[in-house]
Amino acid sequence: MFQPSTPTGTNQNQPISVLFGQHLLHTNALSIQGSSTALVPVDLNENSVNAQDNMQNGEFLQVQSFMQISQKIEADLRILGTKIKQHEDNLNHLNTERSKLDDSILHLKATIGKSESSSTTKIRNTDNPNSTSDEDVNKQILQHEKSAAGVFCQLNLRYGAQASHFSFIKDAVGVVATLGKVGDDNLSRLFAEYLGVETMLAIVCRTYEGVKALEMYDKEGCINKSCGLHGLGASIGKALDGRFLVICLESLRPFSGKHVVDDPQQKLDILNPRLPNGECPAGFLGFAVNMIVVDNSNLFCVTPSGLGLRETLFYNLFSRLQVYKTRAEMLRALPCISDGALSLDGGMIRSCGVFSLGNREDVNVRFPRPERSVGLEKNNELERQLMDVNWKKEKILEEIKRECTLLDVAKFNFGKKKSDYVKYLAQASSQATQAQTGTDRYISR
Repeated sequence: MFQPSTPTGTNQNQPISVLFGQHLLHTNALSIQGSSTALVPVDLNENSVNAQDNMQNGEFLQVQSFMQISQKIEADLRILGTKIKQHEDNLNHLNTERSKLDDSILHLKATIGKSESSSTTKIRNTDNPNSTSDEDVNKQILQHEKSAAGVFCQLNLRYGAQASHFSFIKDAVGVVATLGKVGDDNLSRLFAEYLGVETMLAIVCRTYEGVKALEMYDKEGCINKSCGLHGLGASIGKALDGRFLVICLESLRPFSGKHVVDDPQQKLDILNPRLPNGECPAGFLGFAVNMIVVDNSNLFCVTPSGLGLRETLFYNLFSRLQVYKTRAEMLRALPCISDGALSLDGGMIRSCGVFSLGNREDVNVRFPRPERSVGLEKNNELERQLMDVNWKKEKILEEIKRECTLLDVAKFNFGKKKSDYVKYLAQASSQATQAQTGTDRYISR
């Protein structure tokens, strides 16, 4: 008779056939009653299958990570490339504008030159009777008759060119007030007030030997009143009274930068101030040191090292003193004022954080105004246009320098990012090769 089949697990003595995958396993069933746990059938190749799956999952995650990093680096490279293109376009535009301004400058200079050649007679500025001439400055200095500058001026008036033969003043260049000119009378008063009378009356010498020659001392260290400038003052009945300043040019720290290209006055190439947003402050007119007009004889080789008065004397007197149209504009530019500022309406900042308030002081020694030629009044508008174009060119040059710096930084960052990307690709390729070799060896087993 046919017997019904017994369910697996109820037959405690029969062998069990278990099909797992492609492998047939034969195990003996253990008595459930004689043991608290039953033996679970296990595939001996399960670990190898799981290891292969894990390896494939790891490779997938590695490829996914590689793609994400590569996409991030490529996006950064595209951004840097866009920045480089923008800076190059900006430079091309700025250079085009500079070329146009250069053409305008040449045209205006040629026009003004023709007018100047037609009339060379020098006259005083008759449209402003209060303007200061060289003669006026000498009179102002002579009012301080017992000052060193007054005695020095007396000597020049009495002896003229022969005064340079006196040993104790042959190294002297002159008095500060006579060594520069200012085209605007209001600016002249502001500069004189900023420097003060004592500095305006300071005597300027080329070397320290010239400074020593102005004043002699006896064995006790007292001033020898019969020598040097003291002796000269006593001989003309103008005995020196009190202290006086003497400036030694060779001992000054000169401006370390360059001069403005093709500028006949050898103005200093100083970067214009910039607000935190990168813009030039509204109302900024320029630096005081570049607003001083220096005679051609004092532009070059005044010092033994071949330097002129602008980069030595006037740079040390004014440093980077800024000039603005109004006090309000000057105060708004405070974040970029480091060495003081002036405004045409009387505002004055001595240095960073030091303000000069109160009524303006009328210093009675000022810089003279440059002489002009007869018939040049008609060229005032052309000169104003030339100044305006030169100012625009200076701003363009500033922008070009700024764009060049930004372009160099962008190119450097692009090159570094590109180099890092190439190294990363090489490293990833090496790791992928090693991983593939390991997989092939494992499978071959």
